[in-house]
Amino acid sequence: MLMKIVTIFLQIALIYSFLLLAMGLKQVFAIPFPATLIGLFLLFFALVLKIVKLEWVEKGANWLMAELLLFFIPSAVGIVNYDEIVSWQGVNIVLLIGFSTFIVMSLTALIVTRFKGADAA
Repeated sequence: MLMKIVTIFLQIALIYSFLLLAMGLKQVFAIPFPATLIGLFLLFFALVLKIVKLEWVEKGANWLMAELLLFFIPSAVGIVNYDEIVSWQGVNIVLLIGFSTFIVMSLTALIVTRFKGADAA
């Protein structure tokens, strides 16, 4: 059990190191993108180029994904404090969020399908 926790911690530290690298690159080169996005691309390319093996980050990434909901609960609870959310303006906001979520999920599914199709060929 302790070994599993240490493994997950080290894998999260490796993932976090890509964020730190991206923050440094952003400062040096003044890249107009968030450091989190740059770090995500760096990790993606490191995985694709086999610099980082999937096994080195898989358990840590799975743990982060499993706990992701906890990061959104405070903002969801904070929304309840605003009466506008229940008004017509709130309905428009909820519809916009729903529509944008649908677009993101659809594009993600399309991209994954394309990549999966490329692997099969």
